[in-house]
Amino acid sequence: MKAAFKDYVFQLTGARSIRKKESIQDLWSGYGEILRLQLQGGQYPQVIVKWMSGQITAEHPHGWQGGLSHQRKLYSYKVEQHWYQHFASRSQARVPGYLGYTLKGVESLLVLEDLNAAGYPIRLERLNRAQFENCLAWLAQFHASFMGVKPDGLWETGTYWHLETRPQEWEALKDSGLKKAAAILDEKLKASPYQTLVHGDAKLANFCFARDGQVAGLDFQYVGGGCGMKDLAYFVSSCLTAQECAEQETAILDVYFAALEQALGYNVNEIEKSWRPLYRVAWADFYRFLKGWSPQHWKVHDYSEKVTREVLHSL
Repeated sequence: MKAAFKDYVFQLTGARSIRKKESIQDLWSGYGEILRLQLQGGQYPQVIVKWMSGQITAEHPHGWQGGLSHQRKLYSYKVEQHWYQHFASRSQARVPGYLGYTLKGVESLLVLEDLNAAGYPIRLERLNRAQFENCLAWLAQFHASFMGVKPDGLWETGTYWHLETRPQEWEALKDSGLKKAAAILDEKLKASPYQTLVHGDAKLANFCFARDGQVAGLDFQYVGGGCGMKDLAYFVSSCLTAQECAEQETAILDVYFAALEQALGYNVNEIEKSWRPLYRVAWADFYRFLKGWSPQHWKVHDYSEKVTREVLHSL
């Protein structure tokens, strides 16, 4: 870490030194690194820093590197910083606290509260029912917090897979019926009168758990405007099998809308009437991206195919 970045962390936290530096993970495609810093002195015993460089040499793991991909990723880090600084404190759903941000040339450093130290140290690859429903409640709380809020300074359309931001993957799509319907699916999601901010990458890996099962979310590079069903479908696809997705579809929606009503504090019948049918549209929209981006992906399964065919038939 550059001396200037260390000095900035010390300035923010009042720390005298870094006792230990732990690498949590590299950023996608070699854009930087996420680190945990254990600090000596100051207000925080440890913080998370997200270091990003605009000088990229690594290749995309699926071969999608290029100017459009590069600019999308660079902008995503600006969006994340803006969201933490201007929106995070308004979220009912638990997220990391924003401590600061600095830019030095093509490199930047985002400094955040460490959720491990805040009581959310557990990462899971499989959820029990209570944990799963707590994640649904987190999504509902997040969407309730920003219902009707304009995505100023964020992605106009949230999620990393929406049609406008993925023209290469649309071109590569071999499914002609799905390819022709892509714009209609996108428009149906945008046409709902109930728009909120969506997390945009609400997969299981981006949730942290307390020992009592409570949930916190992180990674807001693709937060922006949209229908909440995009997050819900994407989250469910990240942690349930095809059979579980089919068997639990109605129950999942029931739990989510009950949590949304509780978070909003008023009747959500009209929102539910608009959004519930869009759950499958959102699923088909994400499936469209997957089939162009990585046709052999494990989420390309029977449930996704069945839902998509039924949605296309209904258009």
